[in-house]
Amino acid sequence: MTEVIVQPTQVTAPDFGLTKFLDPLRIPSVIGPHLWWRQEEITVRARRTQVRLHSQLPETEVWAYEGEFPGPTIEVRSGKRLRVAWTNDVDGRMPLVAVQGPIAQAPGNVPGGYRDAQGNLLPGFSIIDGVADLPAWQVVHLHGAMTNGGNDGWAHNAILQDHAQLTEYPNGQQSTTMWYHDHAMAVTRFNVHAGLAGMYLIRDAEEDALDLPHGRHEIPLILCDRNLDTDPVTGALTGRLLYKIAVAPSGAPIPFTGPFNLVNGVIWPHLEVDTRWYRFRVLNASNARFYQLNLVDEAGVKHNEAVRIIGTDGGLLPAPAELPTAGLTLAPAERADVLIDFSRFAGKRLRLTDTSVPGPTEPDLLEFRVEDSARHDPFRLPERLSRSYVRLQHGTTVPEDHDHVFVGLVPPGTAGEAHPQMWELRELTEAPPTLPAPGILQLKDPSTGAVRTFEKVASLFDDTTTFFIDHGRWAIWNLIHLGGPTHPIHIHLTQFQLLTRKQFPLVQGNVAGFDVAAGGTTAPLEAPPDGRPIEKYEEGWKDTFQVQAGEWVTVAGHFEGATGEFMYHCHILDHEDEGMMRPFVVHPPEVAKFHLHPGGSGHGGH
Repeated sequence: MTEVIVQPTQVTAPDFGLTKFLDPLRIPSVIGPHLWWRQEEITVRARRTQVRLHSQLPETEVWAYEGEFPGPTIEVRSGKRLRVAWTNDVDGRMPLVAVQGPIAQAPGNVPGGYRDAQGNLLPGFSIIDGVADLPAWQVVHLHGAMTNGGNDGWAHNAILQDHAQLTEYPNGQQSTTMWYHDHAMAVTRFNVHAGLAGMYLIRDAEEDALDLPHGRHEIPLILCDRNLDTDPVTGALTGRLLYKIAVAPSGAPIPFTGPFNLVNGVIWPHLEVDTRWYRFRVLNASNARFYQLNLVDEAGVKHNEAVRIIGTDGGLLPAPAELPTAGLTLAPAERADVLIDFSRFAGKRLRLTDTSVPGPTEPDLLEFRVEDSARHDPFRLPERLSRSYVRLQHGTTVPEDHDHVFVGLVPPGTAGEAHPQMWELRELTEAPPTLPAPGILQLKDPSTGAVRTFEKVASLFDDTTTFFIDHGRWAIWNLIHLGGPTHPIHIHLTQFQLLTRKQFPLVQGNVAGFDVAAGGTTAPLEAPPDGRPIEKYEEGWKDTFQVQAGEWVTVAGHFEGATGEFMYHCHILDHEDEGMMRPFVVHPPEVAKFHLHPGGSGHGGH
C-alpha cells in the first residue's frame, strides 16, 4: 500500500475535510477449521495494531483480533464443533482518549472540541478518570451462539495479557449470522470501541440448496461509528480514537455516538459491483447508534424495492421480506441478511444511507458503483427460504406449560437514580396497602384483566440471581418499558421469536401511571392495546429486540441444548456497563430440586 502524506485539515461538518467514497471497502479475511487435515481448533489472537480508517488520515491505534479491524470472519458448518483459543496478546493501555462534557458543549457529532490551542481542557470538560490506565482485560462472547455457560464469555471471566480463554462452540444451529466481541465486566464499551469485534457465520445444507449469491458476491457489512481527536492548534484530525460523551443536567452520561460512520473499518468507502444480485450480511456493531438503512440513488431517490431481507439474527426467514418503506432500523447488535438486485442500475451510483439522525451527521455510509454493462445472473429470488422455520404461537408451538419472566425497564431519574435501570420482577400474592410504593408495579393482565402485582427483586449484576429456568423448558420473557430511550435487549444462549408488542400511553415520554420519583405505579396499568405492527422480517429468529418507551414486548425461546449461567442486558454498551445487565441460570430439572435458591426452579418470575 502506498504511504499517504497527511496534510493538516481543518475539520468542518459534515465530512470534516475527508473525501467521501475515496477508499474501497475492505473485506475481512476468512478463517475457520483447517478441514483438509481435520483440525477442529483455531487460535485467534487479540493484539495492538495500527489501521488506516481513511486514506487521508494518519493511522489509528486499535486493539484487534488477528490485527484486523474488524476481526476476521470465522466460518463453520452447522453441527461441526469448533474450539477456539482466544489469546490476549495485547500490550499497553487503552488506545483512546475518553472525555466528557456538558451536553450543550459536547455534541457527539463534533471531533475534538474539548481542548484550547494550548492543549488545556475547555471549561466543563474532564478526562474520564481511569480509562487511560485500563489494561487489556478481555473476554470473548460469541453473540447468538447456543453454547454452555463456560464458553459464553461470562463478564467476570476476562483475562489479562499472555493468557487464553478456551472455548468450545457446538454450532448446532441453522445457518446464521453471528458475531464475536469483547464482553469484559464494566469496560465492554471501551474494549469494543477499541476494535474488538468480528463476524461468525454458520452454514448448512438448507442454505446451500438455495444457491444464494456467494463468493465475491456475498459480503459482510459491519457498521459502527467512531469519533476522532484533533490537533488543538491546527484542528487537523489526528486519527486517534476519541470517546467523547455528553453529560445530561441530571448527571447521567449520554451513550456515545460519533460523527464518523465506518463500514468494515473504513470511513465512507465505495464498492464496485456487478449488475446482478448480491448478498450482504449486515451487522450493527456500534456502541449505541441505531441505523435506519435505505438504498438511494445520486438524486436521493429511494430504491428499497431492489432490496429483500432474507434473514435476521438467528437465521433465514421463511420467505423474502421487503424493506420497510422508511428503511430498515438496526439497533446495536442486530443483524440483517439482505439481497440487493443491482441489475436494474447499470452505470449508476447508489448509496447505503442512515436516515435515523437528523442534523449535521453525514447520513451516507457506503457507495455502490454499478458496472456499465449488463450480465447474465443465474440467481432467481426464491419464494421460500427456510423450510424448517416454524412460527411460534402461544399455546400451540409454545406449549401451555411454560415459564414467564418479567423484566421492567425504567427511565433515568427513577427513585433518584440517574441511569436507566433494568428491574427483575417477582409476582406478589398481595398488593401493598398504599401506592405508589418503591419498586412495586401493578399491571392488568391483557388476557384476563386481572390485576397482577410485581416487586423489584434485583437490578444490579451482582445482586442475587433470581431467574432459574429448567433445561428443556420454554419461557416467555415479558419486557415492560416504562419510559426513556429505546433499549435493544439481548438474551444469551438461545434464539427467540417476537410474539406480541403492546403499547401503554405515554406522558412526557414515560408510561402514564408510573411515578418516576417514587419508583412505582400509582394504580394498576391498564392492559395496553396492540402497538407497532410486527413486520414480516420481525417474525424471524432473533436474540436482540428493540423495546421502545411504553411497550410491553413478549418473546419466546426454548432453553435446551446448553446449561450454565448466562447474561441478558441492554446492548447499548454504555447502558450495559452502567448496570443494565443481569444473570440467569439454566440447569437440569433433576438437579434443580436439590438446589436451594430464592427464585424457585423454573419459575423465573412466573
